[in-house]
Amino acid sequence: MVDLKGQYEKIKSEVDKGIQEVLNTTAFINGPAVKEFQADLEAYLKVKHVIPCANGTDALQIAMMALGLKPGDEVITASFTYVATAEVIGLLGLTPVLVDVYPDTFDIDIEAIERNITAKTKAIVPVHLFGQCADMERIMAIAKKHNLYVIEDVAQAIGADYIFSDGKKAKAGTIGTIGCTSFFPSKNLGCYGDGGAMYTNDDELAKKMKMVAHHGQSVQYVHDVLGVNSRLDTIQAAVLKVKLKHLDEYAAARNKVADHYDKAFANSSKLKIPVRTKKSNHVFHQYTLQLNGVDRTMLREQLAEKGIPAMIYYPIPLHMQNAFKSDRFKKGDFPVTEKLCANVLSLPMHTELDGETLKYITDTILQLVN
Repeated sequence: MVDLKGQYEKIKSEVDKGIQEVLNTTAFINGPAVKEFQADLEAYLKVKHVIPCANGTDALQIAMMALGLKPGDEVITASFTYVATAEVIGLLGLTPVLVDVYPDTFDIDIEAIERNITAKTKAIVPVHLFGQCADMERIMAIAKKHNLYVIEDVAQAIGADYIFSDGKKAKAGTIGTIGCTSFFPSKNLGCYGDGGAMYTNDDELAKKMKMVAHHGQSVQYVHDVLGVNSRLDTIQAAVLKVKLKHLDEYAAARNKVADHYDKAFANSSKLKIPVRTKKSNHVFHQYTLQLNGVDRTMLREQLAEKGIPAMIYYPIPLHMQNAFKSDRFKKGDFPVTEKLCANVLSLPMHTELDGETLKYITDTILQLVN
């Protein structure tokens, strides 16, 4: 599904140099590379503050802690996403309010957000799933109307541009109250271990997130709030500093792969290709098909026999997971999400796929489904 070795070989000298510099200085925690990467990412995103942390899940948790959300507060997010998005809501004693998504873009259903707002609602967490932004202009209008925070889950969409109705653009994660991302190795901007970050344009909120991420202290041994220990280590920052310079290049390569898939599958009645909206460009963290009248399990097995990996993101909706079972949700409540979970299939998507490999993948799939 990803070729990290092939990608590394192309930037080996830069990465090795950066790692060696960390080893030479032995500044493994909060070393210069962390601050340099932070500044580089702020410039790339055109955002005032980037706060690095240990992973994307921590980023979401720290964001909610810094916003002062309290047990019982309701947070709206999509049922069609990775568990981390809702997991931190539950861990903090908040109430996850799950809603459906749109069948074409996989993004959170805006009308469903409005229907589920109550006096207890405090935040919305839109997920920019698979590499394309949710409709942030409408989400921000709802948030303003109801005085809600917006925490963007940008784990799969770093580098994507949202396009407002007046033509202005903003990077995913810089529109809401806080943006949260992951630098897991398979992400579009991935390190060689775990890593994450939060973004905001709010000075006070940035201070709070830094405090929370550092044991609740702004001055050593003075703890003003309860916090956590969540740091991006210096070696990972050195890797990310190199890879950030190539992020747009990586997105362009992923789009070429997506273009090949789109063209190959455009006329197949058995395969629905991803919809690209006019409100966002797509950075294709995943290329996800919807199958029509195809035995997904059998297709995956047949592809595996021919050396082609395929993944299911995500086989079980959050509202049907044991961890989130509640009287508030039942099977059938979110028909779009449930249908997607039963029919989606993601294909290899990375920067090292060449034309010959892509032709083999698409030819094989078409032979198997037709």
